[in-house]
Amino acid sequence: MCLSIPGKVASITGDTASVDYGEFGQRQNVNISLIDVKIGNYVLVQGGFAIRVLSDQEAQETLDTWRMVRELQEGS
Repeated sequence: MCLSIPGKVASITGDTASVDYGEFGQRQNVNISLIDVKIGNYVLVQGGFAIRVLSDQEAQETLDTWRMVRELQEGS
């Protein structure tokens, strides 16, 4: 099973987007040729390819879950 953190598309050049992971990491350039994406969308990335666009609500719920996981790890 693969787990992915939502990232926000910061810029697009051709089939490549710069995806910002905010507090969970840095920016990463990913291939967006598999999906229709716009600047400001949240995406899930697997193997360097954006594979799914998330709604803002879905992305925030997922990010909140990752924050709770991180807090639990730091507390143990």
